[in-house]
Amino acid sequence: MPIIGTQASQISGHLLTPNNFESISTTTLSSTASDVTFSSIPGTYKHLQIRVMASAVSGNQDGLMQFNGDTGTNYSYHFLYGSGAGSGSAGAATTQSYMLMSNNFYTTGTSLCGVAVIDILDYTNTNKYKTMRSLAGVDMNGSGSMNLCSGNWRNTAAITSIKLYPAGSTINTYSSYALYGVK
Repeated sequence: MPIIGTQASQISGHLLTPNNFESISTTTLSSTASDVTFSSIPGTYKHLQIRVMASAVSGNQDGLMQFNGDTGTNYSYHFLYGSGAGSGSAGAATTQSYMLMSNNFYTTGTSLCGVAVIDILDYTNTNKYKTMRSLAGVDMNGSGSMNLCSGNWRNTAAITSIKLYPAGSTINTYSSYALYGVK
């Protein structure tokens, strides 16, 4: 019978084991950019995880993503959000040219930023469509929000590249993106 106080390191077969994550690529912008794209992603892992800390040059922008350079209407997403002012949900069905990583994610300036952890599940499985989930938050100097998003790319191809970008601005200098493979 399991003991409630069992340490995570003693549980076998879970994703929390530190050795399950392997760094594939890390990018910290030295100048502004329209997007960050991870390409030539090896197909040697079970899942992928992206960790983001970023801001935009102007406006509060949604964080968007695409796979394998696909700009067609092959994406859908939904999300839940909460802030000190309220909560809600929204989504977009099968006619999107991107997935939502997080709404209102890229804040303006370099002193405020959004952070996100994005999981892309079974990215090499060619027998099913690809899904992602993200947990993201942004502080806007006393206000802000938390988001739980999920998305679907209706394609069975293995994912070899991932593009992340703000909806209507450019990404600020010093924004950081890290891609990990999950064994």
